[in-house]
Amino acid sequence: MLSCFEIADYFIWLANETGSFISNLKLQKLVYYAQAWYVALYDIPLFAEDFEAWIHGPVIPDLYQKYKHFGWQPILEDAKPKLPQNIQEFLGEVAQEYFACDAYELEKMTHAEAPWNLARGNIPADAPCNAVIKKEWIKEYYGSRVEEKD
Repeated sequence: MLSCFEIADYFIWLANETGSFISNLKLQKLVYYAQAWYVALYDIPLFAEDFEAWIHGPVIPDLYQKYKHFGWQPILEDAKPKLPQNIQEFLGEVAQEYFACDAYELEKMTHAEAPWNLARGNIPADAPCNAVIKKEWIKEYYGSRVEEKD
């Protein structure tokens, strides 16, 4: 199984290739949507790590820690993803849908979706939270959206 870091490398590489801005916040959301659509389409997770329902949307704490020194600035790092061709193609499709969005648009989208809200429960939107967004919730929510598109 892949790791979230390998998926993140793809999006950082893409930002470098296209001269795009990618912050830690945007990276987290792109990795989240990659996991969400992969589990919805293929019924298995793309990677094992779990997201937590933080104030600014879904976050993998270890991935956040790796890039937090960039703050709100772009992640300036060379990335050379070594992924199977089918995964690269899948991530390319995710990027077509979400890469042009800025971090705040992506954050707003995740806040409007069930998995983040389920994990937070009654916790106010501006209060810290480390609740795990369960993969079953992600699969159910995005799986229903796949069925709607068919």
